[in-house]
Amino acid sequence: MNNKIGIFSFFAGAGFLDLGFETTGQFETLFVNEYHRAFADIYVSSREKLGIERPRFGYQVADITENLTNLNSLWLSQNLKEARQKNDIIGFIGGPPCPDFSIAGKNKGHNGENGKLSGTYVELICRNKPDFFLFENVKGLYRTTKHREFFEGMKTKLISEGYYITEKLINAIEFGVPQDRDRIILIGFKRSTLGDLGFKLNGSPIIKNFNWESNCIYKAKDVFSMSWPKLEKFKEFSRKPKPLSIPQELTVEYWFKKNTVEKHPNAKNYFMPRAGLEKFKVIDEGDDLKKSYKRLHRWRYSPTAAYGNNEVHLHPYKARRISAAEALAIQSLPKEFVISQSVSLTDMFKTIGNGVPYLAAKGLAKTIIDFIYNNPIKDLKVSHEEINGKQHSIVH
Repeated sequence: MNNKIGIFSFFAGAGFLDLGFETTGQFETLFVNEYHRAFADIYVSSREKLGIERPRFGYQVADITENLTNLNSLWLSQNLKEARQKNDIIGFIGGPPCPDFSIAGKNKGHNGENGKLSGTYVELICRNKPDFFLFENVKGLYRTTKHREFFEGMKTKLISEGYYITEKLINAIEFGVPQDRDRIILIGFKRSTLGDLGFKLNGSPIIKNFNWESNCIYKAKDVFSMSWPKLEKFKEFSRKPKPLSIPQELTVEYWFKKNTVEKHPNAKNYFMPRAGLEKFKVIDEGDDLKKSYKRLHRWRYSPTAAYGNNEVHLHPYKARRISAAEALAIQSLPKEFVISQSVSLTDMFKTIGNGVPYLAAKGLAKTIIDFIYNNPIKDLKVSHEEINGKQHSIVH
């Protein structure tokens, strides 16, 4: 048997979530599904450059719904059967497209073309019964009343199919990502799998002892309460010293330097304005609260890296939009992650913005590992707070 946990990845995009899992050394990606051909091509080519082996069961460029049809369902179940013979634990991971649950997006909910895919993903989990699953989506699914009912319905279905679940609204900044990005994460484990792992099962399907903060580096509310620099007049090619009161690892400039963005293969990949260059020069550094034309501050974290819906993110001290290399840095990708020049700028930025930040993905993967293998509490109805009196977050 292979001691690594096998992963079937859905809505994989450029593979940031998968990469985070893989680089823990505890997971291997066995199967990849992605609907958009350009994103799938980025996934394949970036991994070739990183020296990562192709998934055992290959890449599927298709609508996830096809895996519910008779022929594809049989093919997927056969792959799962083979995977279970070689891997002790199998998991499904994925973040269905989220515009239909985003206030800033289409907001059509589960009736939208993208919204329906969340239900499809849950149906796929329920039919195939992986040992665990991870579901990622925007906070609108969790906090918006009209979408929350749909979210609760999905959870009820998963519980009825034998899953114990836990959920949390996380912020990527907690894992060291230089970005304020809230996402709802739902994780579930099959009841029989928990029993095999030695957990004491009980009547409640809600897992209390999943230590969500075990791999967090920061606490979001503490980060946001720090004295970050305010708006400053834009001056091209200017230099500004880092304030002493902030963690530089959470700043845009730190990641630009860390990833050597000016020499990165994607350094020249940015949109050139047809007009409006003068507008680029009058927006203050750090003025990032607008819907569009946001100028990042070099010594602050970025707002959510969403590059669709006509959003324009400007470089802190250059009169241009940020490059794909800089966007990858803001998503905390290793500098070795490269997107092929054959990919259009639109597809580059769309897949970068859609992806789960790499360090957040890696932190979540390590937290799943900790729960499975390193959990001192095997009683699912007892929480870490009850054991320790009060659970302490790790603050840098």
